[in-house]
Amino acid sequence: MELRIKNLSKTYANGVVALDNVSLTIPAGMFGLLGPNGAGKSTLMRTLATLQECDSGSVFFGDLDVLDDKDEIRRLLGYLPQDFGVYPKVTAYEMLDHFAVLKGLSNRARRREVVDGLLQQTNLFDVRNQRLGGFSGGMRQRFGIAQALLGDPKLIIVDEPTAGLDPQERVRFHNLLSDIGEDRTVILSTHIVSDVADLCANMAIINKGKLMVAGATQQLIDDVSCKIWARFIDKKELAYFQQRHAVISTRLMSGRTLIHVYNDDDPGDGFEEALGDLEDLYFATILGRHDVSNACD
Repeated sequence: MELRIKNLSKTYANGVVALDNVSLTIPAGMFGLLGPNGAGKSTLMRTLATLQECDSGSVFFGDLDVLDDKDEIRRLLGYLPQDFGVYPKVTAYEMLDHFAVLKGLSNRARRREVVDGLLQQTNLFDVRNQRLGGFSGGMRQRFGIAQALLGDPKLIIVDEPTAGLDPQERVRFHNLLSDIGEDRTVILSTHIVSDVADLCANMAIINKGKLMVAGATQQLIDDVSCKIWARFIDKKELAYFQQRHAVISTRLMSGRTLIHVYNDDDPGDGFEEALGDLEDLYFATILGRHDVSNACD
């Protein structure tokens, strides 16, 4: 089912505009919501998860009104928030079993079947009797996904799920998200560009509460592919190039400074055309250099 967001707005009491007239259609499958910290991602996720009210706008999941039919949408929803706390002295099995009871699984045999299955799916079955306080960050996140999958939800929201994970756990978590995203709508909210590049066929970029771009991930990358130029420079030359060109990113490669600039044509100064990627799209969009009306042919 599609999730349709229309003209969603939220301003906090301190005057911060968290969502500014956001309209977005999210299809089934893995969808990436990309933006820097403070962009409004978590506000949008909490609103979709029926945990906070918006000021105006509408959200529909299929025919269900998300903002009005909260009890009904919660039956279809799985949510892994950015900060997922656990009871440190409770085992993984005990905690997931408790969550299953809260989800309405009252039959003990059926509940055990479901809990065992989710622990297997998240590769936690062998540590099911271990206390959650002894879990690594990646194990806790996988346990968070297990609880989010209780009740076979059709809409799953995960907010910054891989922040702080080591590379091995990130790969394991990516594989898990990829598996569960095959027949559901899964929204991955993150500031980590590679998470979206690896997992999501469709995506959007949000910044300062505004929706900047949205669409098929590869098409959005193609839209900037002809406008990215690169060259190595001495670190002390960076200020000079920033004054002369629209520098969108700098990075160190083998001790050398590589800069990318956004320009319609060859900017000169020794730049060579580069193959644009999602990181280039992200930085060019966030910095206000790129919009959908300025796409490559």
